[in-house]
Amino acid sequence: MMLEDHAGDVVRKARAMKNIAALAAAQAAGLDVEDFAAFERDGRCRRSPNFGALAALLGLNGAKLERLAQGWHPREHDLGRWQYLRRITTGQTMKVHAYLIWDATTGEAALFDTGFDAQPILQLTSENKLLIRHVFITHGHSDHVASLEAVLAGFPKAHLHTSNIHSPARHRNRPNDLIRLGRLLISNRETPGHADDGVTYIVENWPDSAPPVAFVGDALFAGSMGGAPNSGDLARAKVREHILSLPPETLICPGHGPLTTVAEEKTNNPFF
Repeated sequence: MMLEDHAGDVVRKARAMKNIAALAAAQAAGLDVEDFAAFERDGRCRRSPNFGALAALLGLNGAKLERLAQGWHPREHDLGRWQYLRRITTGQTMKVHAYLIWDATTGEAALFDTGFDAQPILQLTSENKLLIRHVFITHGHSDHVASLEAVLAGFPKAHLHTSNIHSPARHRNRPNDLIRLGRLLISNRETPGHADDGVTYIVENWPDSAPPVAFVGDALFAGSMGGAPNSGDLARAKVREHILSLPPETLICPGHGPLTTVAEEKTNNPFF
C-alpha cells in the first residue's frame, strides 16, 4: 500500500503549520520556485533539495525527510498475528480505512470509524456472525463517518463513542474509560490537532500476547501526520504524548495509508 504522504506532502504540511512562504522554503532548499513547487506536488524534482536546511526551517528532521524522499516505507505487517482484527478500505479517489475487532468467544465486535460504505462492514459481521456492540469515532471528518448512519441502522443498540467535546446525546469519552470486549481492553486518548475532536483508541490484552493496537485516525500516518495548519504544535505534542509514548511494538492503524508501528515512526517520521 502506498504511503498517504510523500516527502513533498510532508514539506507542504510542515510549511503550512509554520506559516512559511513557498519562496522562503525554496531558498532554504536551494531550489528555484518551480522546482520547489514540483517537489511539493510530486515528492520529486530535478535537483536534490538541501534537506538539512529545509528541515531546519520547517521544524522537521532532515535525515528522516531525506530517507522518506529516497523511498522509505514501513515494513509489511501481517494482521493474522492479531487474529480478530480486520481493516476495511473504502473509497475511490480517496481511500479511507475503518477497522473491526471482535472477541471470538462472545462474537461481540467493535468498529473504529466507518469509511464511505457500510456494506463491507455488514458483510464481514454477517460472515463471522458478529454483533457490533461499540462504534468508536476517531474524529468527525466526513470520510471517517460517512456510513455511520447505515452502520447504526444495522446495529441500533451499539454504543457510539466520540470525543468529549461532542454533545451529551452521544457517549462522550472520559479519560479513565476502559471498555471490555471479551478479553480485549479498549481505552482512549485525546489527540486533537488535525481535528478538534481527534481521539486515539488503544486496544490491549490480545490473544497470544500480540502487541497493543492504536487506532489513530488522521493524527499520524506512516512517515507523516494529518494536516494541522492552525494547530501544528498541538497536534505534534499530542502525538508525542499519547501515541509515540506507547510500547515500541504497538501497531498503528491510521485512517489512510499503510500500517506502521511506534518504533518505525519514532525512527523515520520527519515530524518527530
